[in-house]
Amino acid sequence: MTPVPVAETIAETRATVAAARAAGRVVSFVPTMGALHAGHAELVRVARRLAGPSGLVVVSIFVNPTQFGPAEDFTRYPRSLDADRTLCGDAGADLIFHPTPAEMYPGHAVAFADVTELGDHLCGPSRPGHFRGVCTVVLKLLNVVQPDVSVFGAKDAQQVRIVRRMVADLNVPGRIEIAPTVREADGLAMSSRNVFLDAAERAAAPRIYAALLAVRARARSGETDVARLESALRADLAAIPGARVDYARIVDDDRMQPLPRLDRPGLCAVAVFLGRTRLIDNLTLP
Repeated sequence: MTPVPVAETIAETRATVAAARAAGRVVSFVPTMGALHAGHAELVRVARRLAGPSGLVVVSIFVNPTQFGPAEDFTRYPRSLDADRTLCGDAGADLIFHPTPAEMYPGHAVAFADVTELGDHLCGPSRPGHFRGVCTVVLKLLNVVQPDVSVFGAKDAQQVRIVRRMVADLNVPGRIEIAPTVREADGLAMSSRNVFLDAAERAAAPRIYAALLAVRARARSGETDVARLESALRADLAAIPGARVDYARIVDDDRMQPLPRLDRPGLCAVAVFLGRTRLIDNLTLP
């Protein structure tokens, strides 16, 4: 398939979207940072279904500098535009918006978007400023594309809930759809960062998902004490060779706040370092 055309400017992207709207086409949107894999392809396929055969599917590829902390290597994040264009075309995208940082952040920015409370736990404490960067870039992208529907992946559970709340509280048009996490055959959640795992780390990585499944099994068996569930989860993760646990928590599935007991829908979420690579994953709990 012919690679998807690329727009590098906001003006060009807006012109393409405006023409689609004038023709009565539905606009769907998938925001990404590139280095696309089969999980991203599924997001694009979902966007294609939601837009319909005549709709416009836009994928953004932008490695956003404002969501990387000082100890996180922005320059190390993988970039593979040529391969990404082919994947997007095969999955049904019509346009890639691939701006430069200067296009997205011209001059000295002094306005930002942020959502309080939902980032107080999980990734928030270990990545200060991360969610402000995410909210700011997502809001900017939504303002550029102005989609009828945007598709996010469930693997980034906290990010999805924060974005949904921002869209609701700020009356941003369009709806947010969540697609299930796509996994490798051995259970490892697909991630652009998986390419950084060496052979031993890759062999150990599926045990993260196994630990999450074990928590879900304990919850389904009737365990509701979150402290006991979290203790068992941390023990399983700590037993993974070479693993360093950033967090292993069970929180309210809606508000992202800690739960003493599993008396409402919960989210079991983890972040684990294998070598230098930080992997996140999650499962909902009954």
